[in-house]
Amino acid sequence: MDLTQGSEKEKYDRSKKMMLWFGIVSLLMGFAGWTSAYIVSSSRKDWLQDIELPSLFYVSTGLLVISSLTFILAKRGVQQNKQQLATLFLVTTLVLGIAFIFLQFQGFNQMLENGYRFTGPTSSIKMSYVYLIAFVHIVHVVAGLICLSVVLFRQVKGKYTAQEYLGLTLGATFWHFLGILWVYLILFMTFVK
Repeated sequence: MDLTQGSEKEKYDRSKKMMLWFGIVSLLMGFAGWTSAYIVSSSRKDWLQDIELPSLFYVSTGLLVISSLTFILAKRGVQQNKQQLATLFLVTTLVLGIAFIFLQFQGFNQMLENGYRFTGPTSSIKMSYVYLIAFVHIVHVVAGLICLSVVLFRQVKGKYTAQEYLGLTLGATFWHFLGILWVYLILFMTFVK
């Protein structure tokens, strides 16, 4: 496909999609670096092998997966011209995203209660990586919630139709990426001891 062909709108839409994918690839590279450092550091003598991740991390993972499903249903609602249903699913996605962040911080509290600190004499390199990876992901989920809020605002204003919903598609792509990334990270931190 020749990217220089098509109407101005088609070129503009392609450029938006391309920018999103450049951003996603950049994020993947960052998290690949942190998980690689985690693997390299796991050979250290002071690496803790038997640490369990907070149970709330797994609960929050379930909420994030469900939020991806509600985003899919919201997009389907717009495509089928069921605007109120689409709005309801977008609001549900937003609430689940906020709940994910809340549970992540509660998971940090569980780690603190178990004596695992990010830094200091009672910290470990492994737990520092867990805090870092989870917190950086939370920051990106906050960015996802901002994008989702814009999508929701535009939906409420009637900007999306069954024929025109690029913004919703871009927001959904980023949201699904964040969900898939977290599922990978939680599985990685669970199984790479």
